[in-house]
Amino acid sequence: MRALVVYCHPRPDSFTAAVRDVVVDRLEAAGAELRLRDLYAEGFQPVLTREEWTGYLDAPKNRMPVEAHCADLAWCDTLIFVYPTWWYGLPAMLKGWLDRVLLPELAFLMPQAEGETIRPGLHHITRLGVFTTCGASWWLTRFVGAPGRRTLMRGVGLLLRPRAKKVFAAHYLMDSAPRASLERHLSRVARQVDRLTGGARTRGTTEAVKA
Repeated sequence: MRALVVYCHPRPDSFTAAVRDVVVDRLEAAGAELRLRDLYAEGFQPVLTREEWTGYLDAPKNRMPVEAHCADLAWCDTLIFVYPTWWYGLPAMLKGWLDRVLLPELAFLMPQAEGETIRPGLHHITRLGVFTTCGASWWLTRFVGAPGRRTLMRGVGLLLRPRAKKVFAAHYLMDSAPRASLERHLSRVARQVDRLTGGARTRGTTEAVKA
């Protein structure tokens, strides 16, 4: 198993970081090869520039500005996102990662004839995990349409191998969550990762909750 974890949060001591730590712990316990991309830590530039847009369809040259990230995507068979939900959607940095890295002839194939649509390009990825936190309640997030979840679970999910295994876990009402609720969520995250990987080789412990 080759797992790429795309992590997006500006604070290293956030609860989202604790979620990331649990995800990494369970992947390592399952014996996965792991690559972690901490977008804020590495100062990822999320803006698709005019030059990149102009050369968007020029594959494989279009990968050059983000070659290392594209190589990670081509390498993995398991793709996991860990991030906070802001305004019901993805943080701008994570959305920019999708814009710049999920490129034609890598993540999807362009239409070949009039009236055709794009075709999936990530059939080598067989597992998708999405782990997020939300300030809003579950019902309000669903009322708005949960656009962040839809983008990843449906939009990115459609590019993967058919019937790819998918898991999702979100903690809602983050601004008023008691510690016990946060701890329960970390346990849920651990179970979801184990479900995604088929179970760990050895059972580990989850990381402590971070404020």
